[in-house]
Amino acid sequence: MYNWSIDEKKFKKEDPENYKIWKLEQMINWGLAGEKINERLLRKYWEKLYLDPDAKKFLEFLLWPKKKLLH
Repeated sequence: MYNWSIDEKKFKKEDPENYKIWKLEQMINWGLAGEKINERLLRKYWEKLYLDPDAKKFLEFLLWPKKKLLH
């Protein structure tokens, strides 16, 4: 994944947790570019992710299939 508006190396070094959250959001909202999403990180930061509502519902269904989705 390439992002021209962020100095990823600096961001990753100075704020590793928020970098992970930002990267997950970028990958989900803008495409994976051949990378895979780390499911463990996705579950860990689920409540902190700002995602497209439809994408979030779909991912929630995949991560927790027995959990009822609220409409």
